[in-house]
Amino acid sequence: MAGAKHILVINGPNLNLLGSRETEFYGKDTLEAINARLAKRAGEGGARLATYQSNSEAELVERIQQARREGVDFILINPAAYTHTSVAMRDALAAVGIPFVEVHLSNVFARESFRRESYFTDIAVGIISGLGASGYELALEFALQYSGKR
Repeated sequence: MAGAKHILVINGPNLNLLGSRETEFYGKDTLEAINARLAKRAGEGGARLATYQSNSEAELVERIQQARREGVDFILINPAAYTHTSVAMRDALAAVGIPFVEVHLSNVFARESFRRESYFTDIAVGIISGLGASGYELALEFALQYSGKR
């Protein structure tokens, strides 16, 4: 792969509340604003970008599985609270075999101890944590240049 051409951004629970939810951790950017910037940059990079957010674990698993059928070749995922609990999402990501970067707005390692445990990190190509909304943009830049090697 010489850079991802079909990228999916998946956001887990409560990220639909960005911009108004605990701004000291998550910033003031809305999910819509983040997605708009990502779509613009993906287009400039010659890639197609789809975005998806759900508060439902089952819907997130379904969307991950659908990604393979659509030919998605890279995923940016912020599992949010499911980072620490969802074996089902982890198994879906492992099953589809699509490389992904795990993104977190806040520095999960500087917060409550339960947030330091991720069910995704060990199967991710990489993780970005604590850089706010710019973490998504950095993950996208990586995806646009991804060669298939870690």
